[in-house]
Amino acid sequence: MNAFQSDLPTTIPAYLERLRRALDGCDRALAQDALYDAEDYLRSELAANPGKSEAEVIATVAGSYGAPNEVADIYRDTEVRVQTALRAPPPPPRTSILGRFFGVIADTRTYASLFYMLLSLATGIFYFTWVVTGISMSFGLAILIIGIPFVILYFGSVRVLSLVEGRIVEVMLGERMPRRPLYEARGKPWLQRIADMFTDPRTWSTQLYFLLMLPLGTAYFTVAVTLLSVSLAFIAAPLLVWIGYVDNNWFVGDWWGQNSMNLWWQLPLLFAAGVAILFGTLHLARGVGLLHGRLAKHLLVHASRDS
Repeated sequence: MNAFQSDLPTTIPAYLERLRRALDGCDRALAQDALYDAEDYLRSELAANPGKSEAEVIATVAGSYGAPNEVADIYRDTEVRVQTALRAPPPPPRTSILGRFFGVIADTRTYASLFYMLLSLATGIFYFTWVVTGISMSFGLAILIIGIPFVILYFGSVRVLSLVEGRIVEVMLGERMPRRPLYEARGKPWLQRIADMFTDPRTWSTQLYFLLMLPLGTAYFTVAVTLLSVSLAFIAAPLLVWIGYVDNNWFVGDWWGQNSMNLWWQLPLLFAAGVAILFGTLHLARGVGLLHGRLAKHLLVHASRDS
C-alpha cells in the first residue's frame, strides 16, 4: 500500500467526515450537495462490489473520484465555473446617483425578485396550509397506529418541499441553495435515521419558514401590487391627457375637483412622481430578494456540523 492509500479513510463515515472538514468555510448549500453526492457514489460502489470492504472500495475509487481534500477542491472550482456561466451579465457600473437609481431597470435579477414577490402569496398560502394541516393531523392521528407512518410521511414531505422552495429561491433570487437532499449518513439503522429527522433543527426551522411565508407572501404581494398600480396610474394619467385620450377639463375637473387651468403644471409632477415610485419599487424588489434569500438560506439549509 502506497503513502496515498495509507492516508485514505477506511470507512465511508470517516471519508465523509474528512470531506466535511475539507469543505469548512465554503457555502453551506454546496457542502450539503458534496456530502450527499460523495455518500451516494461510495455506497453505490460498495453495493456493486459486495465482496469488498469499505476500505477496499474507497482505495479503489480514490483514483477516479478522489480523496476528500481533492473532492472538496473540485467542488469549489466547479461551483465557481458554474456560477460564472449561469450568472447574467452584470449591468455596466454607474457612478452617479441618478445612474445607480435608474440603472436598476437593466438588472434582470430585479424582475425575478419582483415576480417572486407576486408569486409568494400563492406559495405562502400553500406552505402554510400544508404545515398547519400536517401538524394537526399528526397530533390527531398520533394515538393510532396509522398515525406513525403518517407523521413520518409528513416530515419527509417537508424536506421535499424545502428542496422545491430552495430551487425557486435560487432561480429567482440568486441565493445558492441545496440541489441535493440533506446528508444523513445512510448507513445508520432506519429507526436512528427517523429519530434524526425529528431531532434535526432544520426540520423545525423549515416548518417555521413555511409558516412565515403566509404573512411575508401577503406583505410582498400587497406592497408590490399597490406600488406598481400607483406608479403606473401616475404615469398613465398625464399621458392620457397629453395625447387627448381623456379630456383635460373632465379629467382635472371631475377627478381632482380643481380648475383645469391651474393643474397643467401639476401633470408633469404627477408623471415624475409615478416614474420615481416605479423605480423605487424596483429597488425595493431587489432589496426584498436579497433579504429573503438570506432568510431562506438561514432556515432551510443545515447550519450544524453537516455544513
